[in-house]
Amino acid sequence: MSEPAEKKSKRVIVVGGGVTGLAAAHRVVEVTNRTGQHIDVSLLEANPRLGGTIVTTVRDGCLIEGGPDSFITQKPWALALCRRIGIEGELIPTNPACRRTFVVRDGEMYPIPEGFLLLAPSRIWPFVTSRLFSWPGKLRMGLDLVLPRKHHGTDGDESLASFVRRRFGRESLDRVAQPLVGGIYTADPEYLSLRTTMPRFLEMEAKYRSVIWGMVKGRKAASAAERGDSGARYSMFMSFRRGMVTLIDALASRLPAGVIRTGAAVSRVSRGPTSWCVELADGPIEEADAVVLACPAHVSARLIRQVDSSIADDLASIRCASSATMTLAFDAAQVPRAPDGFGFVVPVVERRTMIAATFSSIKFPGRAPEGTLLVRAFLGGAMQPQVYDLNDDELRQAVLTDLRDLVGLRGGPKLIETHRWPASMPQYPVGHLDHVRRIEAKLARWPGLAVAGNAFGGVGVPDCVRSAESAVDRLLGCVVATTPSRSPAT
Repeated sequence: MSEPAEKKSKRVIVVGGGVTGLAAAHRVVEVTNRTGQHIDVSLLEANPRLGGTIVTTVRDGCLIEGGPDSFITQKPWALALCRRIGIEGELIPTNPACRRTFVVRDGEMYPIPEGFLLLAPSRIWPFVTSRLFSWPGKLRMGLDLVLPRKHHGTDGDESLASFVRRRFGRESLDRVAQPLVGGIYTADPEYLSLRTTMPRFLEMEAKYRSVIWGMVKGRKAASAAERGDSGARYSMFMSFRRGMVTLIDALASRLPAGVIRTGAAVSRVSRGPTSWCVELADGPIEEADAVVLACPAHVSARLIRQVDSSIADDLASIRCASSATMTLAFDAAQVPRAPDGFGFVVPVVERRTMIAATFSSIKFPGRAPEGTLLVRAFLGGAMQPQVYDLNDDELRQAVLTDLRDLVGLRGGPKLIETHRWPASMPQYPVGHLDHVRRIEAKLARWPGLAVAGNAFGGVGVPDCVRSAESAVDRLLGCVVATTPSRSPAT
């Protein structure tokens, strides 16, 4: 009896070379290695470099992050990937000595009370003695302890602003919730979906009735290292010694030779008689058994409009805000009133240019030479689109004015570097998860096609990794029937 003919190999094309696309391509390689199935993968990136919004540069001894400077480990997917690709040893935590965030109020800096996590306090006495809130504001926030719960139902949703006003009052929203959440999502809390972004607060209300009581109960179960954090839970954030580009470089280096093609812009994706067709802007058409669109939702919408205009419309309707970061280096003596912490957030009611600022050289060790303070300003977003529209010189002058007023800056920067990210931050309105489910249901009509990225379940690096790996697992269930749908153990 003759040997069975060798099975034809399958091919997956990933469109997009940011962290989502690289994680997707790497996932294909992982599944191939684990199952023995032969699956070719190609990654097409329109730009000359990989990484998307992750960009790390070094100037005059300063390590500058143009996009995300860390990722949260409470969401396990990025950390698990680091372990699998062997770069866990490159990870560094935030500086444990300065894990505090400040809030600007009437032009002055006030620390967020110890144990205050995003929306509510988990420790009562630091909150009571804090000068950040007025006494009427504190009393209104304390009413959360006696207010009844709201019954949302299984799929109920609510805007962040509605939830905070209902449980804690207007001052809590304006002074803490809006700037803290705005720094993460660059979003307007009046429209931001709580179930998409912070479902645990809805769950606390459902379980404990009082969110504060739920926070207190949760704090008792937290590790000792986490209990001293305020604002964002900085003990849960990690970065890399040489910057976030470490993750990008490591993923790229673990893909087989020839997989990655930069400068390869895709103009259209279509469905042929037996395969998917990916048309490049310079003319060639690539065929594949499956396609992962790991690009911004509005780009994916344009690429597949001729395949399914309904899906394209759904993708195009996901709004995105534009944002920018500006990194400046100063001699430490130039900033006499720099607060003793990782940085500060600026409520919109303060009418400043900056959303927030991080002292990068304090947050992570080794980011700047001794005696240099590295400051990273966050700008634009859904609530201040006019700021993003300023030209570079206008933006520079506005940021320097803020720093002079808020931290006593003297003189100008030793270096300045600005990174602009147009339409890069998806906005998650109330009902966003239902919208995503509708997109997924429609995609099920097209086996071999998937979308992934920060437009669907979260904006952070772990969310992008999860989105990429889940998309590939679903796709390979269509392309290779024997491919397991679970992620490999870590």
